Amino acid sequence: MRRKLVAGNWKMNGSADSSRELLQGILGGAAEVAAVELAVFPPFVYLGLVEQALSGTAIVWGTQNLSEHASGAHTGEVAGPMLKDFHCTYVIVGHSERRTLYGESDEVVARKYAAARKFGLKPILCVGETLEEREQEVTEAVVERQLKAVLDLEGIASFADAVIAYEPVWAIGTGRTATPEQAQEVHAFIRARLAAHDAALANQVRILYGGSVKGSNAAELLVMPDIDGGLVGGASLDAKDFLAIAKAGC
Repeated sequence: MRRKLVAGNWKMNGSADSSRELLQGILGGAAEVAAVELAVFPPFVYLGLVEQALSGTAIVWGTQNLSEHASGAHTGEVAGPMLKDFHCTYVIVGHSERRTLYGESDEVVARKYAAARKFGLKPILCVGETLEEREQEVTEAVVERQLKAVLDLEGIASFADAVIAYEPVWAIGTGRTATPEQAQEVHAFIRARLAAHDAALANQVRILYGGSVKGSNAAELLVMPDIDGGLVGGASLDAKDFLAIAKAGC
């Protein structure tokens, strides 16, 4: 049985003080949701603070992005080996904001996925469609294209230690949420595409939903058979909300 994962993407939010307060709040309720894996993804500058607060606990941490390069003249970038210095477990690659705001192509995302694995980080690969693409009824074609870029570069076996997050772009930060049935449909499609390469492995891969997940809607989403947790944005900045989502997965 796949263990649920609730991952908090803090995006570009917080301060040192607010981050400490948030972590204390999450730690205070973590024992009640021990059946669920918890992970937090702070801005790069707070990695040391997060490592200090969470070392020795059951909560893991990672980052929201990484460079496809290991080192070199890449001003402003952060490389996989640097993230390992802070004992990161996961790294998010291909988040819709990286794709749409910063022009990351499927090929760039695939190379970042490969870089994460090369340096011992578990990638959380984000896939999903825009509102225009959903209205054009090309959701499956878009998601398949995004998956194919990674499969072509790294192969199906690479998903043994990876996570996928389906994030309908039209539901991120808008207050809109895919219905449980809409989300399940795409999650099942993703699993079926992986199963076409390796059915046993596909059954093991965790697929998260990432589109305005909140404590109020988490239960109806996480009960779906192919939804294995949430990639949480705004609600991850409130310890009570974040823990409520995790509780829904227990």
